[in-house]
Amino acid sequence: MSTTSQTAATLPVPDHADRLRAAFLAAGFTADGLLERLGASAYAALARSETVPALRATRGEGALDTLVRLFLLQQPVPAEQARAALPLDEALADGWVIRDTGADGEAVRATVDVRPYGGPQGQDWYVVADLGCAVGGAGGASGRGEGVVLGVGGASTTLAGLTVRTPVASALDLGTGCGIQALYATQHATRVTATDLNPRALQFARLTLALSGAPEADLRTGSLFEPVGSETYDLIVSNPPFVISPGARLTYRDGGMGGDDLCRTLVQQAGERLNEGGYAQFLANWQHVEGEDWKERVRSWVPQDCDAWIVQREVQDATQYAELWLRDAGDHRTAPEEYAARYEAWLDEFEERGTKAVGFGWITLRKRTAGAEGASVVVEEWPHPVEQPLGETVNAHFARQDYLRARDDAALLADSFVLAPEVVQEQVGLPGAEDPEHVILRQNRGMRRATKVDTVGAGFAGVCDGSLSAGRILDAIAQLMGEDPVLLRDRTPQAIRLLVEEGFLEPAEKPTPSPATA
Repeated sequence: MSTTSQTAATLPVPDHADRLRAAFLAAGFTADGLLERLGASAYAALARSETVPALRATRGEGALDTLVRLFLLQQPVPAEQARAALPLDEALADGWVIRDTGADGEAVRATVDVRPYGGPQGQDWYVVADLGCAVGGAGGASGRGEGVVLGVGGASTTLAGLTVRTPVASALDLGTGCGIQALYATQHATRVTATDLNPRALQFARLTLALSGAPEADLRTGSLFEPVGSETYDLIVSNPPFVISPGARLTYRDGGMGGDDLCRTLVQQAGERLNEGGYAQFLANWQHVEGEDWKERVRSWVPQDCDAWIVQREVQDATQYAELWLRDAGDHRTAPEEYAARYEAWLDEFEERGTKAVGFGWITLRKRTAGAEGASVVVEEWPHPVEQPLGETVNAHFARQDYLRARDDAALLADSFVLAPEVVQEQVGLPGAEDPEHVILRQNRGMRRATKVDTVGAGFAGVCDGSLSAGRILDAIAQLMGEDPVLLRDRTPQAIRLLVEEGFLEPAEKPTPSPATA
């Protein structure tokens, strides 16, 4: 498998990872330590793959400056400085660094990219990737070999924030890459399995876990669910190679199946690998095909025994999409005729399949308990800002779906509700007008939804404090407005359902989703 000349033929081993970790912590080579040492501007520049500000900020000879230049900026450092910052003999023996003797004397150079990463409870973690592919790298593979292993990018952090973090017995990270999703899973899963088609990726995942002081995972090589056979899990996560491309040039991003077949196959096969109440959460791309509703296309992927919440976050037309991933591979730096030929290949592929655009988003499945009636499959477009992490929001979404399915209109009106704590009301109208043109309810957390409500809806939501049933509140509103209470009861439940479904109202007795079983 081809890699760059920068990448050592033999990857490091984690034999002395505990000692290396201790040296990192002692030097302050942590996410917080980097921010303090570099300053916000240079720290942010690193996320854009700009290293000059960080180089200027680390010209000293202290341990932290040495480690930043060595592992983050991939600069050779004098051997004696390295020895003062880390257990050099063990780092050389295990392959984390190699000797780089030149005109300026003996120096050492890193063989892998190591970047501090702050865990969800403030843990000091470290992500190991190929040289030049650190956390936040903006350049993707940038022309590197097909087996390149990237660090943590925006997609990885999005999935990590989406994942439901309830304690489970078993978790599967499918297509683990550098191991960041597996690392998160070790914090709340008793047993973690991580797979990847690229054997090098599994080695990197092992290094990430060891250097982060996390429990080991069961690492297996293979494609999709092949490495796990018929085993089932309480949680499945995957940031798969979802890019819809002609061919499979880069293992980390190109699935090697036609169109969006890889994402479809992943979703369709996930249901039978989930335990009851278990979640499968993926990032995915899907085609927008001429004459076809994209929502129905993706809805058709959902297994019959699963509920689903599918959110499209972004859409790019065929040319935008091709250009994005051509830049990711570094093709824009090749000869003009070579770039044009590859661009043509992408457009030919899209034209052949009738693909006019490509959607990107999140897919969450939840395995229904045996005997549960009816499916809840919500497919929506939401390109607006959200507030991560969203794991609790995802969990609450399915709990609300369970609640609503179990209640007809009469039962709904007999229940009482409370306004979600993060909801505010906005009134829109002309200045000085006696009454607003309309009223907006807006969430300040989670999905940050907004919905327009009428006078009844605004009044209903405003008095929901859990003390009165929905029916009694409507009766009081009808009396104030001079309306027939029976007619108001008949026409309002659908509006209440929508407010509950979207999280503006919560049942006074909060519903809980079905738990995953070991």
